[in-house]
Amino acid sequence: MSRPFFRLAALAGAGLACGAALAQTTVTVAQPADIRSTNPGVNRDNTTDGIVLNMVEGLVGYRQDGSVGPLLAQSVEVSPDGLTYTFKLRKGVKFHNDAPLTSADVAWSWKRYMDPKTDWRCLSEYDGRNGLKVVETATPDDATFTMKINRPSAVFLDSLARSDCGMTAILHRSSVKPDGSWDKPVGTGPFKFGEWKRGEYVTVTAFKGYTSPPGATKVDGYVGLKAPLVDTVRFLVVPDAATAAAGLKSGAIDAAQITSSDAQELKTDRNLVVQAPTEATKNTLLIQTRDPLLKNQKLRQAIAASLDMEQIVAAASEGLGTVNNAAIHKTSAFYGPVQKKGYHYDPALAAKLLREAGYKNEKIVIQTNKRAHVPSYTVAVLAQAMMQSVGINAQIEVLEWATQLDRYNSGNYQMSSFTYSSRLDPALSYEQFSGPKDKQSRKVWEDPQALKLLDESFAESDPKKRQALFDQIHALMIQQVPMIMLFNGIDAWGVRKRLSGFSVWEGKPRLWGVSAAAKAS
Repeated sequence: MSRPFFRLAALAGAGLACGAALAQTTVTVAQPADIRSTNPGVNRDNTTDGIVLNMVEGLVGYRQDGSVGPLLAQSVEVSPDGLTYTFKLRKGVKFHNDAPLTSADVAWSWKRYMDPKTDWRCLSEYDGRNGLKVVETATPDDATFTMKINRPSAVFLDSLARSDCGMTAILHRSSVKPDGSWDKPVGTGPFKFGEWKRGEYVTVTAFKGYTSPPGATKVDGYVGLKAPLVDTVRFLVVPDAATAAAGLKSGAIDAAQITSSDAQELKTDRNLVVQAPTEATKNTLLIQTRDPLLKNQKLRQAIAASLDMEQIVAAASEGLGTVNNAAIHKTSAFYGPVQKKGYHYDPALAAKLLREAGYKNEKIVIQTNKRAHVPSYTVAVLAQAMMQSVGINAQIEVLEWATQLDRYNSGNYQMSSFTYSSRLDPALSYEQFSGPKDKQSRKVWEDPQALKLLDESFAESDPKKRQALFDQIHALMIQQVPMIMLFNGIDAWGVRKRLSGFSVWEGKPRLWGVSAAAKAS
């Protein structure tokens, strides 16, 4: 027996021993790492969020198109001055302990998040350190919660909905122990916390008292129809990709994240379906616009023209990805005709721009790393070859990820093959890399006109006016080439055909709406 199969058998056996009577409809999902905690938005990573968000919910959540909709709130009203948000709570919502949801629970949860001792990841978004501050909250009645902020913000609800913030989950106070320390999530989501055996598995069980938002007819991001259709989900820790693939083939695992290379092989298995949804992560080539050489815009334009991006993306994603030169994800409500306009592969134009730039064979170094599940190295190798083919002296420097990240944060690079984490609202996406470098060395683009438009997009709430702003920002970015956005992340998963309704969104498995046929004996 091979080591991967032995490891899988051991883990599966441990999972089966977790209770005397696992429900008949049990789904096993392999995760590459253990969770960091069960505390929403605290001590978390993407794997943690993917499990916890099956158990908890916030006042609002993201729809599939990246817009924000009500979740525990029945409605959200914003005052004419843009400063006061009034959340009317849905009727009939219960916590996992069957206690009814009231505005007092919202107020308690918010007070806990705003306590520095909680160590909530997103505290700085609301306490004034980043400019915006929640200055007042109130509970006019059991079904109403209000929040007042110090200045209008188009992304206030987006920040509440962010998965890395734990969706600002509303929790029952029994989630903490009498001394105030964390115990376990008692939320309102479609699944309840079952057991966490560290390093081995986490189980969640269906919350039979769950009700989806009124009028929901389909799965829609983190809102919409969220019915729990299986009794138990076991999230099994399987760090080794080969073990996960073996488990999928044998039927010991029902769903697992897989590598792009494994995806090609598993597509031929008649018992499996390979899903490869894109997410809003951004795979890019950063360019240091303060570099003595690369501050020349024509040189940066020449680099863009030298790259056959279709070929780069096909190779870096094993044929699963598509080119997107916009910082806005293709499924976003703000991705329109302007965002479809990008760079064009034109070696002759690249050569012409190099001559106009006065380029004299100076060395340009592309920093990269060899981490799994990110395309940094493949992108760098292909970009180097294509740049060299038009006469650019491109070289590669392979770094440990921690070193590359330090170089990025200090702005110490010429070019860097770099992946940004997901941001669904366009303003938040652009903000990741835009800003004055004198204040934050990690910023990539500091054009004053672009920053002015970006500031306006944070304050403007009208979707049509925001679209016009994002269109202008995109056009400037394509012209100035402070970085080259190549394609969005691909999250390949293998799924046993006995599952119906399983989906992954923004890198996280959604277990609501999933049903399972009996396993073949």
